[in-house]
Amino acid sequence: MNLLDKQILNRLQKGLPLVARPFQALADEMGIEEERMLERIRHLMSEGVIRRLGGVFNSQRLGFQSTLVALKAPLERVEEVAGVINAYPEVTHHYLRDHEEYTLWFTLIAPSKERIQEILDEISSKTGLREMRNLPARRLFKIQVDFPL
Repeated sequence: MNLLDKQILNRLQKGLPLVARPFQALADEMGIEEERMLERIRHLMSEGVIRRLGGVFNSQRLGFQSTLVALKAPLERVEEVAGVINAYPEVTHHYLRDHEEYTLWFTLIAPSKERIQEILDEISSKTGLREMRNLPARRLFKIQVDFPL
């Protein structure tokens, strides 16, 4: 990563301007051409540095339910199981955790508790894994985390 990439990443963490051409606005702010901005963002995405650009919404205010799920997945099957989990757009992210039993954890946001249960049942059916803990959010704690580069 070069200095410009780091500057772009630092700026993107603060959000995109709500204008017709947000990348043009960012480019103007940083004193570069829009095409250069887009080229660097595409590069960072292709390298896996940027996984996703998108809005962050208060799902509870929109009437959605959320949960954290702990799944007992054998380490040799983690990639396969993660592939099944990632097929659901309701899954916001997953991660491997150093836990003696529950190794694969993921968060899920859906319109209802019933839809959450339906997804969990499907994941269980598709993977053959039955041991999971559904840990619904009772209170939401949202913090802003930036990673200065």
